[in-house]
Amino acid sequence: MKAIMSRSIGGPETLVLEEIDDPVATDGQILVRVKASGVNFPDTLIIKDRYQFKPKRPFSPGAEFSGVVEAVGSGVRSFQVGDRVMGFSRWGSMAQKIAIAASRCVAIPDAMPFDEASAFILTYGTSYYALKERGALRSGETLLVLGAAGGVGLAAVEIGKAMGARVVAAVSTTEKATLVREHGADGAVIYPTAPFAPSSRRDAARLLKEACGPHGAHVVCDVVGGDYSEVALRAIAWEGRFLVVGFAAGIPQIPLNLALLKSCQIVGVFWGPWLDRDTQHLSHSAAELLKWYTSGALRPCISARFPLAEAGDAIAQLAARKALGKIVVNID
Repeated sequence: MKAIMSRSIGGPETLVLEEIDDPVATDGQILVRVKASGVNFPDTLIIKDRYQFKPKRPFSPGAEFSGVVEAVGSGVRSFQVGDRVMGFSRWGSMAQKIAIAASRCVAIPDAMPFDEASAFILTYGTSYYALKERGALRSGETLLVLGAAGGVGLAAVEIGKAMGARVVAAVSTTEKATLVREHGADGAVIYPTAPFAPSSRRDAARLLKEACGPHGAHVVCDVVGGDYSEVALRAIAWEGRFLVVGFAAGIPQIPLNLALLKSCQIVGVFWGPWLDRDTQHLSHSAAELLKWYTSGALRPCISARFPLAEAGDAIAQLAARKALGKIVVNID
């Protein structure tokens, strides 16, 4: 089979298209012929050995996918050959086939195309876990989403609305502001470009707080990090919940006196390892997410599609923060 492979530490330019042996489904696994693979921020890190997980080389990037079951390993009762599935793989899905634990996959609704399915499970799963399990977002509360036009951010906007929250989406351009409004945001605010001087940090915080209202944001979903985290924390409500989801702009240095002054919580969100600890979470969360998808409340936004041979370009485009919503690599 063909696969995009990382053989040396480096950026997207180091990835190569190769012919490798087909994988085999072992106990508890299914073999999936991959139709499409979603591109995510961890893909930009894992090929540089800068992610929390460092697979042995050579490996193929790609943390989520959709496809058709081609073979079933022993002990698997949940799927059969021919089933349409999507799954979370951490890496390995930018290839024509992948062998993966059946517990990491869910069935795709008949009306869901493969490209949308490949852009669904990681971003919506992460945002669902963040807002429902970690942030305990309640109907009527105000949710502030940083980096709201990206994959996880846009999913958080839609899920927040589905949960009954008032959603304020923070973005960097007017084009992105238009996009988040189209996906249900009640308000959009364009934040200035970091890094911030002390005075501009206060001005940016004031901008976010004015958008959230006099009490601030009850929940902040931060997928950006960097200087933006402190700015958003200054705009949080009393006893708010600040969700640490990602660091597209770098790892922040947050003054913890702000947490004291706001009596707020700073909560980590790491969806992948949560699946290892709660094996039922994926199926339970996917059931509600797909119900929202079927109703039209969730609408995956795919801004670009690349063939497998150009997967490196897809990752480079995401790394440059040029994506609106998701980028997908079409495998088959």
